[in-house]
Amino acid sequence: MPDGSDSRTVSVFGTGRVRPGERVFALAERLGRELVLAGFAVANGGYGGTMLATAKGARDAGGKVIGVTCSAFRNSVANEFVTEEVTTASLDERLDTLVRLGQAYVVLPGGTGTLLELAKVWELKNKKFFDRARPIVLLGDFWQPLVDLVCRDDPRSAEHVVFAEEPADAVGRIMEVLGK
Repeated sequence: MPDGSDSRTVSVFGTGRVRPGERVFALAERLGRELVLAGFAVANGGYGGTMLATAKGARDAGGKVIGVTCSAFRNSVANEFVTEEVTTASLDERLDTLVRLGQAYVVLPGGTGTLLELAKVWELKNKKFFDRARPIVLLGDFWQPLVDLVCRDDPRSAEHVVFAEEPADAVGRIMEVLGK
């Protein structure tokens, strides 16, 4: 199983419910392309929605896409743009794998699954469990109300996430932190 150490990998989290032609799908597709053009591989959940979009953008730019799928989802098949599939047995293992693969994380709009992914990386960074700087970039303003709410209780937690309006901005934020 890959560990992300042989390449610079960004794990991308987001909804599986968007479709081609929708604004968030286009945003995710541009993100995948921008990440690859900056020299990153893309890791995501490997299915539809933003996972499909970032994978398509990354592959169209000639990049590597690691799809981390879950055998607990019966009859689910990785999307056609995944170049390397990692199959896990549970949702916990799937999320742990995506966290381990990423040197950085970009979070797109999403539901409870995306919230879980954001909460995990945010808490790991907040509690300093990461062994080095791993930026968490929230693309767009979808998560702003949540960040504001959490910061009412823990104002310092805002130090561990950054916002970016556009995919190029997200990649720039990652490059600033990783120094590459």
